[in-house]
Amino acid sequence: MSEDTTKLRTITGRVVSDKMDKTITVLVERVVKHPVYGKYIKRSTKMMAYDEQNTCQEGDVVSITSCRPMSKNKTFKLVQILERTNK
Repeated sequence: MSEDTTKLRTITGRVVSDKMDKTITVLVERVVKHPVYGKYIKRSTKMMAYDEQNTCQEGDVVSITSCRPMSKNKTFKLVQILERTNK
């Protein structure tokens, strides 16, 4: 199967680290409902993504999509920068 035929997961998050070469760390936040109490809780996940041109900065809001594994932890790649930070 090629990437075109499989359903790709696209996620939006904020860049929390850009210190690595061609790699960014993206913090993805989601809201889930507690199974017993019904209260909504904020949960977060850090994902590493491939940034080929090193264009992202810390604080940018980006869109990433799933891809083949690039390394042990890196299975996403940068699609676009949705919002730039003013640094």
